[in-house]
Amino acid sequence: MKLSLRSEYALRALLVLGLNYGDEVMRIQAISEQQNIPRKFLEQILNDLKSLGAVESRRGVAGGYRLARPPQHITLASIVRYLEGALAPVSCVSESFYERCSCPNEARCAIRSVMKEVRGEVVKIMEHVTLADMCQRSRQLEGATTPVDDYSI
Repeated sequence: MKLSLRSEYALRALLVLGLNYGDEVMRIQAISEQQNIPRKFLEQILNDLKSLGAVESRRGVAGGYRLARPPQHITLASIVRYLEGALAPVSCVSESFYERCSCPNEARCAIRSVMKEVRGEVVKIMEHVTLADMCQRSRQLEGATTPVDDYSI
């Protein structure tokens, strides 16, 4: 599975909103600058996320976006499925977006069998990882120090 740029930006914007959950709204310009996402594209993405019910907006001078529900109630799977469709690498193994494949015998197709396992692992991870989990991981990674090579002569 490969995420589109739209989904990657959506996850990055949600991460910013998750890290600032409980605060007032965040201005779209701040999210755009912090994550280096083109503003117009971010506006479209946030509107999609608003349609999903993941974010809400407030208009006006003090307007912006915030999460519509707690970050622990937003899974990666729900976001990616909404924006991309299937989590499966091939459509013949998708449970929600199944399409018959072109192989001669689907039941005995080795490729399909492996892709079904891949799909299962991807779904297992993405269904259990929430935005809160990603925020926690982000905080841990921010706190991790990068080893600096020390050269003495």
